[in-house]
Parts: sequence; structure tokens; C-alpha cells
Amino acid sequence: MILTNEVLIRASIFVLAVCGFFIARYIRRHKTQNTPLVCPIKFDCHTVVHSDYARFLGFPVEILGMFYYAFIAIVYLGLTISPDLMLIVGYDILSIGLLSLSLAGFLFSAYLIGIQIFIIKKGCSWCIVSAFVCLIIFILATFLYDFSFLI
Repeated sequence: MILTNEVLIRASIFVLAVCGFFIARYIRRHKTQNTPLVCPIKFDCHTVVHSDYARFLGFPVEILGMFYYAFIAIVYLGLTISPDLMLIVGYDILSIGLLSLSLAGFLFSAYLIGIQIFIIKKGCSWCIVSAFVCLIIFILATFLYDFSFLI
């Protein structure tokens, strides 16, 4: 396998998604075991993850995060190992789908950070790190997309 910029970006997205999955899993584990969630920056993670806003459409936000990160990790691992998957599925369909999904993940994270700042008025450092991971995944995904049709 030749190490190109695309392969390195895909591998980076895979690593970030795995990290995001473990952050969401860490939050979930502490939430379900009802053990204190220690925030490294002295925020109030417990209040945030147990708030009314910790569910979206009836689903715990951290579970949605785990599914999102797992899906992104699996797809980008597959694309890193076998770039020909892009041709099998269809370059345009897969590219637009992954870019849209990463944009949705970033926007949802930004929404949740907004909830923390403006409504709950408490912060969770793990949630902020997760939002940052979503942002970086989205930025990296834009480097993989061909925007030449806009020109």
C-alpha cells in the first residue's frame, strides 16, 4: 500500500473516531454505573451528562456518539486498507455521504456545546473534547472531497 495524503487522512480519521468512541464509552460507563465522572478541567460533567438534554429523540447522546464514531471508524478503516471500496460503492455517493455525516456530527456537537453554555450553564470537558474530535473529523473529511464541480 502506497502512503498517499488520502491514506494518511483516512487513517487519521479512523484514529480520531476510535478516540471519540472511547470518550463516549467512558461517559456511558460512568453514567450507567452512576459513578462520578471526573472532568480534567474542573467542569461539572455529572450535571451535564445527567441533564434533560443528555437524550436526543429518546436516545442517550453518548450512545448516539458511540454509533457515530464506530460507523466512521469502520468505514474509514475499510477505506484505508482497501481504497478500492470507493469504486465499489461509488465515489460520489460515499464521499457525499461521509462528508454529510461528518458535518452532521460536528453540527450536533456544536448544538450540544451550545446547550451546555447557554441553557445548562455548566460544562463537560469530555463533551468538549468529543466536539473537537467531530470538528477535526469534518475538516479532514473536507480534504478528501472533490469540490471541483463548484468551480
